This record gives sequence, C-alpha cells and structure tokens, in this order.
Amino acid sequence: MRWSSALIPTLKETPADAVAPSHVLLLRAGMIHQLGAGAYTYLPLGLRVLKKAEAIIRQEMDAAGALELLMPALQPIELWRESGRFETFGDLLMKLRISGGHHMALGPTHEEVVTDVVRDLVNSYKQLPITLYQIQTKFRDEPRPRFGILRTREFLMKDAYSFDADVDQLGASYDAMYEAYHRIFDRCGLPYVVVEAESGPIGGDASHEFMVPCDTGEDRVARCDSCGYAANQEKAEVGDAPAAARAAELPPYKAERTPGQKTIKDVCAFLKVDEKTSGKLMVYLADGKHVAALLRGDHEANEAKIRRAFGAEVLAPADPDSIPKATGAPVGFLGPIDIKIPMIVDKAVLAMETIVVGGNEVDVHLTGVVPGRDFKIDRVADLRNADAGDPCPRCGQAMEIKAGLEIGHVFKLGTKYSKAMGATFLDDKGVEIPLIMGCYGIGVNRIVAAAVEAGHDENGIVWPLNLAPYQVVVIPLTVKPGPVMETAEGLADRLREAGHDVILDDRDQRPGFKFKDADLIGFPLRIVVGERGLKEGKIELKWRSESEPKTVSTATGVEAVLAELRTAERKLREACQANRARREAAGKP
Repeated sequence: MRWSSALIPTLKETPADAVAPSHVLLLRAGMIHQLGAGAYTYLPLGLRVLKKAEAIIRQEMDAAGALELLMPALQPIELWRESGRFETFGDLLMKLRISGGHHMALGPTHEEVVTDVVRDLVNSYKQLPITLYQIQTKFRDEPRPRFGILRTREFLMKDAYSFDADVDQLGASYDAMYEAYHRIFDRCGLPYVVVEAESGPIGGDASHEFMVPCDTGEDRVARCDSCGYAANQEKAEVGDAPAAARAAELPPYKAERTPGQKTIKDVCAFLKVDEKTSGKLMVYLADGKHVAALLRGDHEANEAKIRRAFGAEVLAPADPDSIPKATGAPVGFLGPIDIKIPMIVDKAVLAMETIVVGGNEVDVHLTGVVPGRDFKIDRVADLRNADAGDPCPRCGQAMEIKAGLEIGHVFKLGTKYSKAMGATFLDDKGVEIPLIMGCYGIGVNRIVAAAVEAGHDENGIVWPLNLAPYQVVVIPLTVKPGPVMETAEGLADRLREAGHDVILDDRDQRPGFKFKDADLIGFPLRIVVGERGLKEGKIELKWRSESEPKTVSTATGVEAVLAELRTAERKLREACQANRARREAAGKP
C-alpha cells in the first residue's frame, strides 16, 4: 500500500469532547469517524485492525471446536417475551415495528435466537455437545454512549453458545472457551486479568470477565496482590473483619431528635458522628415480598448479593409508598429494632461496637445501639460492594480496587433459556431433558480500544504486532525518482512477498512530518531510507516501542528486517506459551 493512495486523515489537535486515550488517538490517527452519538465509521486503517482482531478470534474459536454461523440482527419481540427477558433488558433493547404490524428488536445479544435454532435442529444426545458462534453487529440503546468506541449503540461482538447434555459436558465446554479466550487475548498482546463476575441480565450461575486495567475502564476490579484473588466489584466477596471487642456493660441506647434529617450524611453531620458508626436499613421487594438489609452507613449495597441472600429470582427497591405499611415505620427513619419484615444483616455490622440507626418514628434516630443486644440478628451475610482495604476472602490481606475495561465474558447459563423456550433433547434412555447452555462474548471493538488504552505514549499509539494496521512502514526521505525511492520500493515489495503488511510513505513531505504520523498511528517497525545512509550503505530501523533506532547494511537490509520481525513473533509465541504453562500449573478456573 502506498500512503498517497490511502485514506488516512490524521489530525494534529485533540478533537473536542474526546477524553479517553483510545478515543483521542483513534480519531487523530485517522482510524475512525463519528457519525453520531454511539455510532462510528471504521476508516480503512481502523478496519484493518478490527479485521485482524476478528481473524485471531475466528482462528481460536475454530481451533476450540466451535462452529460458525450467522444469525439475524432483526429479532421478533415474541422470542424475548418467551425467554422472560423483555422486561429485564428494559430500554437497552432497540424496538421497532415493521410492515404487517410485527414488533421486532435489533439484537443486543442472541441467546433467544440461538436457542430457537437449536430447539428446532438438535433433538438427541448424540448431537451433543455443540458450540455455535458468530461475529456480528449488535445494537443497544445506551443512554450515555461515551469514550469513543468503548461504549456505543452499535458494536461488533463475537458471541458463542454451548449446548450440553449434562453438567460435566458444560464444564468441558466452558473450560474450552475459557482457554480459547486466553489464547485470543495473549495473541492480541493485551495485558488482561481474569476476574470472577456477575452474570447480569444474561443470567446463569457462574461467570468470569476478562479485563484490561486502564483508568478509563467503567468496571471496578477488586484484587489481592498476596494471593491473586480478583473479582469484579459487583461480585467480589469481602473477607471477615475482626469481631467488635465490646465492653461487658454498655449503656442503653438513646433516642435523639433529628428533625428533617433523613440521609446518612445529614444524620451523621447533625449528630456529629462518623458515617462509619451509622447503619442504614434498605427495603426491597424479593420476588414481590418486602425484605430488609442492614448495612454500615458508608457502605454501598450490592443488590446481586442481597438477591442471592434472600434466595430470590428478582430483587428491586421497594416503592417508598409501600414501606410504611410493610414496616410500620416512616421512610428515612427506619431501624432494625422490632422490625416486622425479614432482615439480613451485613457481616460488617457485627464488627461494630455500637451503631446509629433509625428510631422507627419521624425525626428520631437512636445512638449507642448494640447489634445483637438491642435487635435480633437471625441471618448474617456479605451484602455490600467490596472497598479498597477490605480483607481478601481467600487470604485476609487488604484488597485494592482498580479500574478495568471488560473485553470478554464467559457464563454458565444452565437451563435458564432452554426451560423457558422448550429447548430439549432425548437422552440415551429416551427421556426428554432441557439442554444445558453456556454463553461466551467478546467485544471486538473493545479489543481495538483496549490495545490503545494499554499501549500508547505522548506521541501516539503503540500497537501490538498482531493488531497493527501495517506491521512495517517504509519511509523514503525523498520521493523523487532515484536510488532512495528504488531502494524503498524494493524493500517494501520483498517484505510483502515474505508475508508482512507494509505501507510505503511516498508523500512529498518533510521527514519530521512523516515520522510524527508514523508514531501517531503506531506502526510497530519503521524503516527509513535516505541519501546519506545509502552512500554509507545503511538503512535505519526503529521499533515503535523503543527509543533509539539502529542501522543495518543496505545489502542485507531485507534479511535484517525479516530477522527482527521473526524475533518479535517468536517472543510473542513464547509469551503465549509461558502464560498457558502458568494457567495449567494453576489448574482450571
């Protein structure tokens, strides 16, 4: 490819409203162009990166035994009602009406569609296990698309679905996809971590996320450096804190007037106490029944944990108007003493000597309340989000919280969809059994963004070799006909013949201008050919990731470049093999 024939609209200045490094640099490097909020065109260079990520995914999915298909983006709403997800997905689901009055949706994911395919085409245990995948555009009506291609309304996803006869088969299918994901992200050169995760609206009883640590990541990861435990903050368990060392005799609690003070912050400021000494009673509907969770005032409730603690399928905050009737106490002044609905206490409360709580009457809070003495504790559970400094659930050491960008997610779905949609098979005894499912997603666009978030400097992008739009850029310092241009063209041609992606910068521009564009775009290897160098029998090589160039003989220039590329490829292979050896030594997820 000659630069003069390409569409590469690089920008000198940072575009307005671009904040995330990937957003800024992909725009400046001429790789994407915004059409509207959450919708981007991938320009030729950006599309090359996207296609390379896609090719790596496809190779590893095929190697893992998955079968590729392509399902419609346009999905009947009836399928979503059949699965029970029409309500839970909510406004993220893009809905439309087509001719004939049919209600349709643009698919944000394809669990319903693939289950419909398999219930019609798979009916015997002899056809199992089977894993199907596609790479296709998805649509979600994101209320706040931002950070460029990190959060959009239209995006490219690889989604795979396994169908198994029993739990053991599901475990094998899950492990195969889990390992394939490691190989994919290793080959993409991404610095990722794997964390335990919540399944969210997808459903299921086990899942892991693949995260790239970066400041612009919208997820928060709890991680223990001592033992390696890692989990999404929504999923992270909190280790046991030391129990409160209470005095043998504590005075009785006191009722304090707190007129108009309803929030934890306001109450604590009014009473001049630390929020860590307060408690908040939160009322929910668990499968339609009022329940309560008592947490320390400065902690954030984790609704997934609360839902599981009550054994509920659905959990939602209770309607404020219903709370006084269910509890006999006014909203804003609820407390655990003599509570009339089932209550679970977060285990951090047990580590408190005394606690400030609502007095169950208007404008009253209680101070000096002793957990377990002044109110009954029937059940204790981990009900909150983990915070930095909390004890690790595995080893007890302090955990840290870091931002992370999700690039992949694997789920064990079980029979959530197959039971709802009647997807069954006949076992070896002729008994009809629901299929057991797994789900495995990769955000292809996010691989591109994550590579930039993890690999950039003040000059631009630093692409991993396997994702770069072109692996090599050849820059002649003069483009007029003559030895410099002939040498540059010869190098580019021979490298292409050897199977490498090469772009020749044949623009009639100053060397510094070309170097800045090459660094901005992030081509891994730069070759510079100039008159002075040719007279000395040398050409210049420089890796984008290194600060200093090196010179090689013109006569053996191609061989030297090929040796450099082979070394880089070998190092990547060795890194992938080392990562795999570490995983095997650590055992299964």
